[in-house]
Amino acid sequence: MLNNLIIAAIPHTEPWGFKTAFVMIVCNLVAVAILSLNSYLNGNPALAPRFTLPELLATFSIGHVIGVGMVLGLTNIGTI
Repeated sequence: MLNNLIIAAIPHTEPWGFKTAFVMIVCNLVAVAILSLNSYLNGNPALAPRFTLPELLATFSIGHVIGVGMVLGLTNIGTI
């Protein structure tokens, strides 16, 4: 009985494929672009800003969080 309730609460998502990978890649690139813009606005006008490893890990982590939300949202409305 409890298993049926848990299974019903889990949202249906699309299996991993080109569409979901594309959404995740775009979300990660947007997160890196935001980090680059933030670096530029804070006084580092270099064309190729140098990021430290913790900055990149944090950026890609937030990109994945945004990507998961985008994949779930797009799957829910039937786009993916």
